[in-house]
Amino acid sequence: MGIRDGRLVAVAYTGGEPAAVSFDDLLAVHWSMLVRVAGRVSPPGMRDDVLQEAVTLAWRRWDTYDAERGSVRSWMIAIVADRARRAWRRHRVWHPLSDDLHVAPADSEIRADVERAIAALPARQRLAVQLRYYVDLPVAEIAEVMRCAAGTVSSTLHDARATLRSALGDEYR
Repeated sequence: MGIRDGRLVAVAYTGGEPAAVSFDDLLAVHWSMLVRVAGRVSPPGMRDDVLQEAVTLAWRRWDTYDAERGSVRSWMIAIVADRARRAWRRHRVWHPLSDDLHVAPADSEIRADVERAIAALPARQRLAVQLRYYVDLPVAEIAEVMRCAAGTVSSTLHDARATLRSALGDEYR
């Protein structure tokens, strides 16, 4: 992939010329997005633990990153999503409201209903909804994170919206 000299771990191409970039620099560029993703997909109170595990794993597995399979950002988001999924398995208790919610309905009762409905979705649908509507990732990048085709993401989101409409009823349309 590139230079493996201490903290220099990547080669960024700008104008066709390679330039050494440190892992810390890559992390700094994507940090706010990773925090948003972890805040959305992690069990309550576990965002920082998920981030720490994800960053540690990304550092250890940097040599597995393949630029042909997607961007560094998508690769890092996929690691955060995986660590959050594992945290949910350990956590096994659902608390419907998250302090880290960035986009939410104004009314707390509606917010709670929407959060419960999202929590009841199958894991793939829940991840797609959270990444699209709460983290605001484009469908193509969600496809990279979920390692599937963009059409699969669109279909997953369609199915999730149908399930949410059914669960929430006419009053939320």
